[in-house]
Amino acid sequence: MNAPADARPADLLPESAQADGPYVGRSMQRVEDLRLLRGKGRFADDIALPGMLHAALLRSSVAHARVRAIDTRAARALPGVEAVITAAEIVGTPGSTVPTVPLRLQPLECMEPYRQPVIAQDRIRHVGEVIAIVVADSLARAEDALDAIEVDLEALPAVADWRDSARDETLLFEATGTNRGVTFTARRGDIDAAFGAAAHVQHERFTVQRQAPVTMETRGVVADWDSANARLIVYGAAKVPFFNRAASAAMLGMPLTAVDFIEGDTGGSFGARGEFYVEDFLIPFAARHVGRPVKWICDRREDLMTMAQSRECEAELEMAFAADGTILGVRGSAWCDLGAYPRTNGLIQPRNIPHFLTNAYRIEAVDVASHVQFTNKGPAGTYRAPGRFETTLFCERLLELGSRALGLDPIDVRRRNLVTAADMPWHFATLTPSAPESTGLSEADSGDYRSTFERCLTEFDWAGKQALQGKLIDGRRHGIGLGCFIEGGAAGPRENAKIELARDGSVTLYVGSTSVGQGLETSLGQIAADALGIPMSKLTLLHGSTTYLSEGFGSYHSRSTVMGGSALIDAAGKFKQAVRDAAATYLECLSEQVVLDGTEARSPRGRTIGFAELGRNETISVEGTFANHHHTWAYGCAAAHVAVDPRTGHVALLDYLVVEDVGRAVNPLLLHGQVIGGTVQGLGGVFLEQMIYDGEGQMLTGSLADYLVPTASDFPNLRAIALEEYPSPINALGAKGAGEGGTIVVGAVLVNAIANALATFGVNPTTLPLSPSRLWHLIDDARAR
Repeated sequence: MNAPADARPADLLPESAQADGPYVGRSMQRVEDLRLLRGKGRFADDIALPGMLHAALLRSSVAHARVRAIDTRAARALPGVEAVITAAEIVGTPGSTVPTVPLRLQPLECMEPYRQPVIAQDRIRHVGEVIAIVVADSLARAEDALDAIEVDLEALPAVADWRDSARDETLLFEATGTNRGVTFTARRGDIDAAFGAAAHVQHERFTVQRQAPVTMETRGVVADWDSANARLIVYGAAKVPFFNRAASAAMLGMPLTAVDFIEGDTGGSFGARGEFYVEDFLIPFAARHVGRPVKWICDRREDLMTMAQSRECEAELEMAFAADGTILGVRGSAWCDLGAYPRTNGLIQPRNIPHFLTNAYRIEAVDVASHVQFTNKGPAGTYRAPGRFETTLFCERLLELGSRALGLDPIDVRRRNLVTAADMPWHFATLTPSAPESTGLSEADSGDYRSTFERCLTEFDWAGKQALQGKLIDGRRHGIGLGCFIEGGAAGPRENAKIELARDGSVTLYVGSTSVGQGLETSLGQIAADALGIPMSKLTLLHGSTTYLSEGFGSYHSRSTVMGGSALIDAAGKFKQAVRDAAATYLECLSEQVVLDGTEARSPRGRTIGFAELGRNETISVEGTFANHHHTWAYGCAAAHVAVDPRTGHVALLDYLVVEDVGRAVNPLLLHGQVIGGTVQGLGGVFLEQMIYDGEGQMLTGSLADYLVPTASDFPNLRAIALEEYPSPINALGAKGAGEGGTIVVGAVLVNAIANALATFGVNPTTLPLSPSRLWHLIDDARAR
């Protein structure tokens, strides 16, 4: 955990962490939990520094406008106000432009003109865009001063729908001449021949709504400026602290070594939290500007308005089938609404949609395009399973409908088309354009996708529940549905770790991976303890912060166990060798003769030296690295049993099962939590969650009374089974990233189950969310036909 080395007493460790190893493969309670449950966590708002000031941000109340003038004189004159910062203070020199937020993944040159300015200079493109910052001695005074700022705006027509955006009648970026950004394409095989030979072509249009990753803790940044040494320390959630440090240093014109990002505890991430936001520049700039620490914590409305939203897209697709159900090809287009700007990772969703539309199936002909459109809505980024939640729904629904149109059982069609072990390594369609980090997405590493499919059918009792399909029982229509999925994880290029022996004999581990609520301290502690042969209770794990390592890459794309764990294994091997080398001198033997037993080194003649004595006399610090340009590919299948009340449109989830092959489960208990948690999050997107904007670009879902999220009592009937039949060949653990599988498949499974329940009405749900109102209208429309 990110705490001092002496801050992990035994009473804060679960009993399982105090037991002897081996640890990998064992279900263990999280070592983080007791600390957090006892109120010993340290989140952004817990940080209080001497002389700290507070920041409030003036945000635009209109979606599209030119900035004519900003008058801050009255605000500056108010008691307690230390500074009011606008674009003028940031650029310094008239005619200069403010910095823009960098693109981390998919940094394509064609997207440079669309990058987000850190503050509005002469143009506003979405409600919530920052116009000015007030720094004051209290948050209340800072917020009061916002009302004293006068802003003269020239309103421009708002473009709040991607279809209007595509007409290019009102441009968000005049210099580009278009509201369309990059178009990603995935191609393989002879698409014309595939569709020419088809016995049936299934054509559908799908719509997935805009969603928001609602974290328990809202975003916040605390920046501490050391004037004497010209150093900056930034506190707050940062799942990629080393990237954020590099971006901040470059944008502030500071040496990299003069900036540090300190990772604290994090109240949720889900793909959106911890990326580089405008506040990650503005608050450090403000701290340097006033020469004192500055804290900014956003409220829930700000968070909903400005955290990276995601998923909004529409797709028109076709799937070609042979008469026996063989899938011959898939083609079509998708349009992704990224709002006003792409976030740091905003291009991942539109990239993934064409690349993974084939899902778990052996489809030899592909021609799919995904178009980025900009509108006057909040900027879009990544949300757990970006693009893959959407494509799995599209693929599985096309397969289901096409199978039935041919008079075939969709189960048999899946079985015929699933990728098998004989197909490995399975190559995906070629993606263009492709940034360097996409190279690892070209092929799957291992597996037999039929194995999880068959296990799911058995465990769910699919054959036994078939009799319920479409049945009216107690006023509700019952249905079962199924979907397969693949989960790419463990993104490279590398991760780093360090292991040190302290003077008191304790062993401290440092890793570049970060904690975003996934149980990092537990799973990596298990891996390191086994690799070192030292009990977990004698290890301290520190992670993420830039003060620990020269380089790190963080946690995203389900990478921390594979990448961080493998880096620790590499470091552990070097550490043990360094201990043997040092101990050999004292034990008067050869290094290769030294035997390590926990925290003790022993010679062939029985002489011993403990780590405490060794640490007093020797400095041992080693670094390890795991470099990997190939992703791991977990895969699975899920099934659901629902009951739909046609009178109200309400859906009851009676049973839900996920089966996923994860290669190797380091901690089955934590894995189970990831799958169940991801499933519930996906269920929110299926039934409840929707960011709604009106035609003027005004957000209408600005609170949790309007933007509905699932609660613990909403979906209790969830099960998960982890298989370990096909370990990954690309890492020594054999593990595969598995943090998003629960989310990836849930939309497909529930839509299929609901459609099967309502088959008697001819209902075909193709638009999310499936709220009771939407389902009722679908049923009512079907009855009218």
